[in-house]
Amino acid sequence: MNRTLILAVLTGLAMLVFAGAPFVGTYDVPVSTLWDNTDPAASTVLWQIRIPRVSIGFLAGAALAVSGMAFQAMFRNPLATPFTLGVASGASLGAVLYIHLGLSFTLWKVSGGSVFALAGAMVSILLVYGLTRLRRGFSTTTMLLAGVAISFFFSSLILFIQYLGDFTQTFRMIRWVMGGLDRGVGFDDLLSVLPCVVVGSLVLLYLTHEMNLLATGEELAASRGVEVNRTKLALFLAASLMVGAVVAVCGPIGFVGLMAPHICRLLIGPDHRYLTPATLVFGGTFLTICDTVARTVMAHTELPVGIITALLGGPFFLWLLLGSTRQMETA
Repeated sequence: MNRTLILAVLTGLAMLVFAGAPFVGTYDVPVSTLWDNTDPAASTVLWQIRIPRVSIGFLAGAALAVSGMAFQAMFRNPLATPFTLGVASGASLGAVLYIHLGLSFTLWKVSGGSVFALAGAMVSILLVYGLTRLRRGFSTTTMLLAGVAISFFFSSLILFIQYLGDFTQTFRMIRWVMGGLDRGVGFDDLLSVLPCVVVGSLVLLYLTHEMNLLATGEELAASRGVEVNRTKLALFLAASLMVGAVVAVCGPIGFVGLMAPHICRLLIGPDHRYLTPATLVFGGTFLTICDTVARTVMAHTELPVGIITALLGGPFFLWLLLGSTRQMETA
């Protein structure tokens, strides 16, 4: 099947899901609410809750998916995820610390929890970058090990802070770490994430040729004229910026960045010129559908969307792991 046609089908599906998701939920909102304001309650639900939530969900899914694709190309590892380098752990540590300190403030219409989470993500990025630069060059192996070490260290600090907190604080911490799209009302969160996702996505779209070469090996990429270290740094910063911004607002929603790139590779192939836009579109569609299920599957309550993605991602990860093992045995 033609790759351009597949990309067009994915785009059409994304538009259909994005247009229909705001009208699905336990509270019935008719389509006429888009132009008719005779029902103030329905209008508030649509414009202040559902449309912003669907928008942030699509944006977060696209960012996590394309970041996972970039890390998989950079590390040449199909099991790499957006959270491999500890960005999610850093953001979670910042949010948990905010809850434990009992703070309550907003900064430029952004909640204090998101500000602390973004600061934690930036600290994680700087630490991983600094540890990687301590070694000569910009080794992906060193970066990977530094990211795993930072992730484990921050996770241990999160557990320590949870132990020190009272019951209410601990519940809020655990609920935040589950990941969800129900943090706020209105478009403020969307506007705070949008610039980071747009800039990061444009960088990755610009580097599709370099990602194709990096996926075949750094030596081959260098022989074809790619500035390997500079390209890896750009991929690392662009992907980490998107992940940090998304996790700061939505919490760590796992497995989107693992599943979406692989599904798109099966549909459209490994060429990043087509894979990158397909992953952006499919990732946003996937998380939007998961969140719609999460807020409608149980009456009078809703599941954190991170639970839905984890339930899907666990078996998917095992399938990938077993597939990689078989390939190694037959090689």
